Amino acid sequence: MTATALSTPRRRLTPEASRDAALDAARSLLVESGPQAVTLKAVAARIGRTHANLLHHFGSADGLQKALIERMATSIVGTIRDAVHRSRAARDPAELVDLVFDAFGCNGAGALAGWMILNGNQDALDPILTAIHDLVEDLSKDEDRPNVPIRDETLHLVLMALGDALLGAPMARALDLPRDRARAIARQMLLADHIDGTTPAT
Repeated sequence: MTATALSTPRRRLTPEASRDAALDAARSLLVESGPQAVTLKAVAARIGRTHANLLHHFGSADGLQKALIERMATSIVGTIRDAVHRSRAARDPAELVDLVFDAFGCNGAGALAGWMILNGNQDALDPILTAIHDLVEDLSKDEDRPNVPIRDETLHLVLMALGDALLGAPMARALDLPRDRARAIARQMLLADHIDGTTPAT
């Protein structure tokens, strides 16, 4: 590294930009190394800030993780909302199922929530559950299949996605099933509800 590079001053960020940079770094650490890696020290090192700086923004590691899961909840619900509309038009919930499973699985929301709960934060899932509840309320208003239980669908899908994120791989191995079997079951469930919901119950 050159002397010029070493002497380059650290770029000053607004408080909002500094907080966003920390959450971006925390998200990257979560996906790369798991929830145990999302610490104030690790995030500070990644963005070139001090531990004290992150304490100012988040108060503690728990505060950082809570802020991260709140941000992820907003992103997850926005993505799901768009996918719901597309799945209705296509009459195939495959994309919706994949997005929900990915949100809790490879994107880390399930692992982070599980980690926080096991470490004593019993409210870890609240931001996601509140956001999903609000989404379901909105979607129910314009649901054109009144006999389709959208709340039941959401409950099944989220529980399956969260369970798959935490136990899906070892369960699939133990039962000698394909790794994506839970996704296939979720899609079949939603397709069955869609077909059953096209004709009002007599």
